Amino acid sequence: MAGLAPSTPHPCRSNSRHPRSGVVQRSGKGALMGVLIGVVLALQLAGPSLADPAASSNPAPTKPWCAATPEWITLGGQRVAEVRGAPGTQNVKTLSQNATTTLTRLANNFSISPDQIILQEEPPYTIVALKQGDSMVRGMAIDDRIAACFGKTRQEVAADYQKRFRTAIVRYRRENNLTSWLKGTALALLVLGIYITWVRFQLRLNRSVKRWLASDSHQHLLALRIAGNQVLEPAQTSQALQLLRRVLNWGLLSLVSYLLIPLLLGFFPPTQALAEGLREQILAFVSGLFAAIFTAVPNLLTVALILVITVLVIRGSNAWFRALGRGKLRVPGFYPEWALPTARLLGIFIALVGIAVAFPYLPGSESRAFQGAGLLLGVLAALGSSAVATNIISGLMLIYTRAFREGDRVEINGVVGVVQERALLVTRLQTPRNELVSIPNATVIGASIVNFSFSRREIQQPVALATTITIGYDVPWRQVHDLMLAAAHSVEGVSKEVKPFVLQTALNDFHISYELTAFIREAGTYRENLSALLGALQDQFAAADLEILSPGYHAIRNGNASTVPKAPQDGATSS
Repeated sequence: MAGLAPSTPHPCRSNSRHPRSGVVQRSGKGALMGVLIGVVLALQLAGPSLADPAASSNPAPTKPWCAATPEWITLGGQRVAEVRGAPGTQNVKTLSQNATTTLTRLANNFSISPDQIILQEEPPYTIVALKQGDSMVRGMAIDDRIAACFGKTRQEVAADYQKRFRTAIVRYRRENNLTSWLKGTALALLVLGIYITWVRFQLRLNRSVKRWLASDSHQHLLALRIAGNQVLEPAQTSQALQLLRRVLNWGLLSLVSYLLIPLLLGFFPPTQALAEGLREQILAFVSGLFAAIFTAVPNLLTVALILVITVLVIRGSNAWFRALGRGKLRVPGFYPEWALPTARLLGIFIALVGIAVAFPYLPGSESRAFQGAGLLLGVLAALGSSAVATNIISGLMLIYTRAFREGDRVEINGVVGVVQERALLVTRLQTPRNELVSIPNATVIGASIVNFSFSRREIQQPVALATTITIGYDVPWRQVHDLMLAAAHSVEGVSKEVKPFVLQTALNDFHISYELTAFIREAGTYRENLSALLGALQDQFAAADLEILSPGYHAIRNGNASTVPKAPQDGATSS
């Protein structure tokens, strides 16, 4: 672009400098607005940019003598002109540094006017020179080769440099004076005052919210309910809101404090470059964030559409299976108790399909983080899938074999109780002593299951209970039958639908086994009816003056009477 031409000393050239005053980069009058965050953001956006607005928009042509990465001539920490090449063997970086030093010296020499920077033609160069009296101090030399890096003529490039240098010196001198320092200090103190006031207000508001959330009088307002169901207890909601309060409080304090740093640094010349760097980072982050959001909007809309369709399909499936469960719809071979578990399984399948379809549209789905998370989930699933899969498959078999349903009275693996829950992994029984027993489905599927509620529900017949007693051979069996049947009829819970009956199940060495079978109305009262039936047997035999015992004999045939009962007389019948 330009090179430093050899300069000759001039008597009028002076190295004396005026004392440096301060500089205030006017960021607009937004610092006097009411809300601190708005003030800070407005001032940040209104602050000077690192890129010179007057910089050439023409890209550097790809020529071997043009620098791949341009350098900048700066003044007071701000960019003035771009260096894309140097004449001869000069280095672009060294050239920009020397030009920055020379321009700074000229700007600090208030005896030199910006209008003294002129152009002088010395073919094949156009010189940006400094006129001092009748002499000329040569400055930067631009030739046609370097001007070609800008796609312009050397005269145009030299004129652009002349304009930039003059403007930069005027701005630099205007900013470096006592008045600007005082204004900058006043604005900094004003912003600090607003910041401190806001911090005190923010901390007081934070304490008030903390007390309100911890107050017992507001706990009833914190219960989270969805569709009439309480999802979170007030204490859980309060704990979550307290965490959110702390995150918002410290996040807001950190954000405003970070935005305040480049604003205050920008008020003073020595730290303007640092302030502009921080400001550029903030603007780059914000612009990148908005660009990412706008880029992700179409994909997010697609994900939302897939989510809506998935939810609608699941709701339609649930409604259809509810109708099957209530008997409003009938499918041959499909039982109503299959409706709820089938709806759950189908809902899980539809949700997995929706996730699989929507996953490629999620922002960052192709990143290493997503892949690592998927790999971790796969490893965890592989490690714990054996036992879980066994119980899930067993649970499905129990559901579709219709071994029992919720509310049935069953006996599983020696445990008698009412089925409270039939899940995919475990089956839970409530025992008569109000104990909750959880049995893994893999154990249930391998055990014998006695369902006391099945007969009443499926074949509309009462369930039977049976008990066995042993009576000696000296008691007539017909009398025993009569007493046992009378005991069954005296129990209130015994059903009249099917008559009770007695069976002689064994002729033992010293006694006979009698089994009484009686049918009860409700399977849920099985134990109570069994207890009542045993009590009634005792009462009936006691009233007949008969002992319920199992005698043992050491018989010696020495003329003792036989224990064989006498045959009934003709015409005698048992009642």
